[in-house]
Amino acid sequence: MKLTQPLRLNYEFSRVYQKGRFLADHHVVLHYLRRPGRGNRLGVTASRKIKGSVRRNRIKRLLRESYRLSEERLTAG
Repeated sequence: MKLTQPLRLNYEFSRVYQKGRFLADHHVVLHYLRRPGRGNRLGVTASRKIKGSVRRNRIKRLLRESYRLSEERLTAG
């Protein structure tokens, strides 16, 4: 993820949840906030409904890797 910076702080995630939009599927909910003219930022969270921290962390790793592989095709912002 050389082109993307991570979301790390709670207020950054809160801003995306409150001011952004979302797309939902059966397995994944994607929250996003458009930022014109700026680079992309990525934060991955997993619900506690997914039992076991090992499973949650594996899912997050797989999602980050999937994003990393398709990152160059995405537009900034």
